[in-house]
Amino acid sequence: MLKQSHVLIAAVLLSGCGTEEAPAPEAQAPVTQQSELLAACEDTEELAEVAEHSCIHAEYGPFESVTAAPHGGPSFVDVSVGHTAYNVTLPAISYRQWTLGYAGSVIFTPEESTEYAFLTSGYRAVRIVNAATNEEVGLECRYQIPQEVCGALRTAVTADLEGGMDYRVDFAAVVPQPATFLLVIEETGHDHHEVR
Repeated sequence: MLKQSHVLIAAVLLSGCGTEEAPAPEAQAPVTQQSELLAACEDTEELAEVAEHSCIHAEYGPFESVTAAPHGGPSFVDVSVGHTAYNVTLPAISYRQWTLGYAGSVIFTPEESTEYAFLTSGYRAVRIVNAATNEEVGLECRYQIPQEVCGALRTAVTADLEGGMDYRVDFAAVVPQPATFLLVIEETGHDHHEVR
């Protein structure tokens, strides 16, 4: 219930209040409740292997630090390099002197058409949008990564994506969550025993 209220707060915070014009429907909630209401993944054995492989990158790199584009604007912040752990910093959403949360976007362009896992070091609301059509991509499921599988990554969401297409990945977090988190993106059908 607490996580669900965090997503609702994030959606309200990010929906743009106080404007005279109503925002366009797709701009009303940058991160939907879809990522919060996802069913738990059923194939946890395969996702545990993905998390174990991703954990190597989360702990040993290579690392790249990026600052996500502010919510509502175009994003040119690319996170498409495979086998890379991204330290993502989300821009703050503030009201007067108070920081209420963080939200921002990055771009991911998969090489192949397959299912991908977006693994993060902490809970973040996630939304994936086809950058060309602005249509939201349906997330498949959520996987809570057990501590014994990987201590550096906490959660993953999965989605089927088309190779060569640009996708905007929106993230949001409500205070007291930090603005910075670790992101590793991996194919779920990939051979995860091989370290590259």
